Amino acid sequence: MDYTGLVVGVVIALFVLLVLLARMIYTIQPYQQGIVTLLGSYKRIINPGFNIVSPLATVLKIDLRTQVLEVPRQEVITKDNSPTNVDAIIYIKVVDSPKAIFQVQNYHLATVALAQTTLRSVIGDMELDEILYNRERINTRLRDILDEATDRWGVRVEAVEIKEVDPVGPVKTAMEEQTSAERQRRAAVLRADGEKRSAILVSEGQKRSRILQAEGVRQSAILEAEGQRVATILQAQGEAQRLRILALGATALDAKALTVLSLDTVQRVGDGQATKILFPFEFTRLMEGASEYLGAGRQTPDRPLNSMEDLEKHIGTMDSILGPIPRQEELLTEIQSIEDEIKAESAESTRMVAPFGHSAKTPTPDLPGADDIAPAPPPTPPKKAAPTSTERP
Repeated sequence: MDYTGLVVGVVIALFVLLVLLARMIYTIQPYQQGIVTLLGSYKRIINPGFNIVSPLATVLKIDLRTQVLEVPRQEVITKDNSPTNVDAIIYIKVVDSPKAIFQVQNYHLATVALAQTTLRSVIGDMELDEILYNRERINTRLRDILDEATDRWGVRVEAVEIKEVDPVGPVKTAMEEQTSAERQRRAAVLRADGEKRSAILVSEGQKRSRILQAEGVRQSAILEAEGQRVATILQAQGEAQRLRILALGATALDAKALTVLSLDTVQRVGDGQATKILFPFEFTRLMEGASEYLGAGRQTPDRPLNSMEDLEKHIGTMDSILGPIPRQEELLTEIQSIEDEIKAESAESTRMVAPFGHSAKTPTPDLPGADDIAPAPPPTPPKKAAPTSTERP
């Protein structure tokens, strides 16, 4: 019995079965979705994984991931008639698989073409400077327009980004010249502002220097005047004390002592280099008195010297005659007070000439009075006339 035909039939049947099984089994990736059509009609959507469909059905796979489409570079005329080359990138995602298959032939090509025309339209309504500074607004506007247009295709436009805005050669050259001119203008403004500030600071410094110099001259003049005043007072007091001391010492001198002092004065005058000498008294009378004391022509009675009690009775005590003499401690205290006043005046002048401030009038320093530094001596009691000696004939 011949089984050849049967074997051939079984093999053909197995082959057909395998072919049918291969057409019935579809594996969908996690990022894909399948569209099942049977004999020209839409049946259903199959999800990722292992799926079995009719062997006569056709399965179209759609990628559900975000896809990046590049809009080719194109030349666009802006609102201010500036030719500009613009390109962009579009991020899209299929949200409705049946629409992406049945509503448009190729949603990639359709989205890019729509983006080109929309980009040309949006750029044409804007000036070049506005395009360069407002890319975010252009991106948002393009996304809204494209998303609304592609919604019927089951495609969502997630983002649109302008890659580059490149003006043509002459426009770019003009922009570079404009930028250079603007930078030169800013540099000139900054340079002028710096010179202005420098002049103001120099003037303010000169003003402050002059104020400080004037204040220093004023304080120096005040201190010199005060020093001269104190020196004059002390000199006058010293001269008065010297005269009182001389008067106190002269009260004990008699006629003989005066004659000896007069002769000593004549000797000192004669030792000088002058060729002409003037004597404030009659020289012959002086010589006669000297001869009387040295010879025996006249006898001058001796007069007893005054005692200390008699001198204090007629002239006054030693303290009343000499007056208060300032000690070294008192002078150092006075000098320290003057230095403190100088420091206070310096601090006040510094506050007065503060930078960019208004000068305030510096008060006159409160200097001590003359009587505080060198008090006037107490009044001297009237001097009684001393008894005069009579000459014997």
